[in-house]
Amino acid sequence: MQPVFSIVIPCYNEEIVITDCHRRLSEVMQGLGESYELIFVNDGSRDATPVILDQLSENDPHVRVVHFARNGGHQIAVTAGVDYASGEAIVIIDADLQDPPEVIPEMVERWRAGVQVVYGKRRSRAGETWFKEKTAELYYRLMQNLTDDKFPRDTGDFRLVDKQVADVVRAMPEHSRYLRGMFAWAGFKQEPLLYDRDKRFAGESHYSIRKMLKLAIDGILSFSNKPLKLPLILGVFWTIAGLVTMLVLLIMNLTGYPVGLWWLAALMMVLSGSILGVLGIIAGYISRIYEEAKGRPLYIVERTTGFPKEGQQ
Repeated sequence: MQPVFSIVIPCYNEEIVITDCHRRLSEVMQGLGESYELIFVNDGSRDATPVILDQLSENDPHVRVVHFARNGGHQIAVTAGVDYASGEAIVIIDADLQDPPEVIPEMVERWRAGVQVVYGKRRSRAGETWFKEKTAELYYRLMQNLTDDKFPRDTGDFRLVDKQVADVVRAMPEHSRYLRGMFAWAGFKQEPLLYDRDKRFAGESHYSIRKMLKLAIDGILSFSNKPLKLPLILGVFWTIAGLVTMLVLLIMNLTGYPVGLWWLAALMMVLSGSILGVLGIIAGYISRIYEEAKGRPLYIVERTTGFPKEGQQ
């Protein structure tokens, strides 16, 4: 029987929290009184996560596991979970329990009232540093200024999406994925749900600064072409600045003031840095064209466990 709800949980080296994650999610979903499935995506974990997940699938008929052959990254793992989900509504939640499963019933209530995307909006972020909070705030402001689509601030991937919306996102084949932006771009009726984010239940975050920076860049380059206008802006600015500088140097030279080559050297350094920066922006877009042109699959599944056999109800 097709489940009403599919819960997608990406996992990477989560052996410390995975059992508690399963327990809390099961308690919440059983309380809803509807059929459900828990889809854990093992994103190439190197600890005991695969073994624990296989044990859970053997003992709980609601558990399905997708094992990647290699690490694909958080956004790819979530994509695979959505692809394998068969529910009428899909909930995306991380295994670290920072996003409390107990919020899901309220999301379900909004969905039953006709909202097709209910995204979690963080009212508070326990356990996060001042640096992380401020950089996140700065990033969301930058995204709103760079893109025509006004993406909601203080949101992550924790959300409930209707099957109709999930089908739209499934049809998007791009490799550099920014799912929260893709769901927002899809449209439909969307509402925020305020909640308090908890500290990580155990262990350490696997989202390093490098990975967060990559996600931020993917979001900007996937949904905005405004950085490509930077060469024109810099070209006009430096042309005017160069003409003004030449005029000033000419006046100084005519008045007998020794000019030398210092101003020219400084101007060349600034111009060279600007050119390299612009080339870097263009290279970012070209690299995405290169990734799409290769046509490789988004992810490689080694095996799955817990899924009903073909034709089985």
